[in-house]
Amino acid sequence: MQCPKCRGSMRTYERNGVHIEQCDNCRGIFLDYGELETLTRMEASYHAAPPPPPAPGPAWGAPHGGHYGHHRQRSWVGMLFSS
Repeated sequence: MQCPKCRGSMRTYERNGVHIEQCDNCRGIFLDYGELETLTRMEASYHAAPPPPPAPGPAWGAPHGGHYGHHRQRSWVGMLFSS
């Protein structure tokens, strides 16, 4: 397949059930009909309210000396190309 912008070679990637075409030359990303809406729904569910916290655990405290891991939220674009 050829890139509609620069006529470069295109590669297809499958991420979470969505097929994404990306140009090897200009790095443009192209989506088929309905794929943007699918990605938008996936992002909304990813950023939805977190589940309620678990019930209190044992009385001896938090794991690892009271430090909990922190996770940075990523955008759906970052999720697409992470392995």
